[in-house]
Amino acid sequence: MVVGDFAEERDTMIVGAGPGGYVAAIRAAELGQKVTIIEKEYIGGVCLNVGCIPSKALISAGHRLQEVKDSKIFGIKNIQDPVLDFKTTQDWKDHQVVDRLTGGVKMLLKKHKVEIVEGEAYMHDNHTLRVMNGDHTGQTYKFKHLIIATGSRPVEIPGFKFNGRVVDSTGGLNLPEVPKELVVIGGGYIGSELAGAYANLGAHVTILEGTPQILPNFEKDMVKLVLKSFKDKGVTVVTNAMAKNSEQDDSGVTVTYEVDGKEQSVRADYCMVTVGRRPNTDDMGLEYTDVKLTDRGLIEVDQQGRTAAQDIFAIGDIVAGPALAHKAFAEGKVAAGAISGKKTANDYVSVPAVCFTDPELATVGMTKAEAEKAGLSVTTSKFPFAGNGRAISLNSMEGFFRLVSTKDEGTIVGAQIAGPGASDLISELSVAVNGSMNVEDLALTIHPHPTLGEVVQEAADVAMGYPTHI
Repeated sequence: MVVGDFAEERDTMIVGAGPGGYVAAIRAAELGQKVTIIEKEYIGGVCLNVGCIPSKALISAGHRLQEVKDSKIFGIKNIQDPVLDFKTTQDWKDHQVVDRLTGGVKMLLKKHKVEIVEGEAYMHDNHTLRVMNGDHTGQTYKFKHLIIATGSRPVEIPGFKFNGRVVDSTGGLNLPEVPKELVVIGGGYIGSELAGAYANLGAHVTILEGTPQILPNFEKDMVKLVLKSFKDKGVTVVTNAMAKNSEQDDSGVTVTYEVDGKEQSVRADYCMVTVGRRPNTDDMGLEYTDVKLTDRGLIEVDQQGRTAAQDIFAIGDIVAGPALAHKAFAEGKVAAGAISGKKTANDYVSVPAVCFTDPELATVGMTKAEAEKAGLSVTTSKFPFAGNGRAISLNSMEGFFRLVSTKDEGTIVGAQIAGPGASDLISELSVAVNGSMNVEDLALTIHPHPTLGEVVQEAADVAMGYPTHI
């Protein structure tokens, strides 16, 4: 503690007001705790301000533009060439989407009487921290319980310092214009989503991916559909490419990369680097606590999110598991419940993963290969969107729905979707996997017609051995 500094006492404190932090704050307040949340930058964190939400806004804008351009199949003709006012697009994204959501979060925190403290937290010991402000002033707090939800930040690689025309995903979301040429280094979730968004908005995009496949967390037959879509949009995908360096001038950036031992280069207006994220656990004084870190800088926690320091919890991107906002939501509720003495626990069996590419990809539970590796005897049942009436009427027939179930009892252990509405359809399968439902449960559940959701029932019928529409 700083000499002469009076420490204010608090019950439950939360460091970070992103998806995990603000949800933990609301749940803790609902359970009767007096909550203080510390945020150094912006309420809503990366997700709401410079991540999940604004990226989906740009993706939606790109889809709207393409819909106008590609309406002839519906008999809509003589449309003048649409002109994109990207400044208006960015203003809509920032003010009508991001500001609305972050403002809503602030209202919810106020409604639940959560105290908001602006500044950066530094740990002093297992029950003390100091919040520093930008003007070098600070305040020390003693707390009974603490939840750390500091999130993550983009990884910077050698030769590609984030500056000028070399940007991270945040910079990529806030470009002043749609580039004619854009290089994206890293073909994971973020890179593939934003590559597709800018391609739809009119850019020529080159993706440089260091592994043999973009979107390595999804099965090959799903990724194949995204690659076809990228090809149709004119996106160049280079795999097994090692980014070497970048050189900027007033008009653009030249990116040098290596494939099969040969150096090549590509010229672009901007280069966006999306090769991963690093947990924000450094430079906050955790070494002065009993909290333990892994070699990757992740905080070690138990099933309730409790660290080696009994009264300190950690959630979100700074703990093991996928760096997903909805995972952080769940972990925040579990940690808040644990502090209140509830018998809560994190269960990662049915955490869905979604990528908003064209087509959308979604997966939950185990793939066939993962199930077999775990010693399960499973079968898959598949139904194509080409056989779904709603998909046909939307002219979105690419893709499929697949169930993974055990051969003996038909227990659903996983599902994968590649196609229209995958991001929404996966929730039903999360329920199925979480509840260890049987394929017959889905087959006997009447789904409304005509909807995309009928593919779920159709695939369950296939699993039962009584397919209707294939």
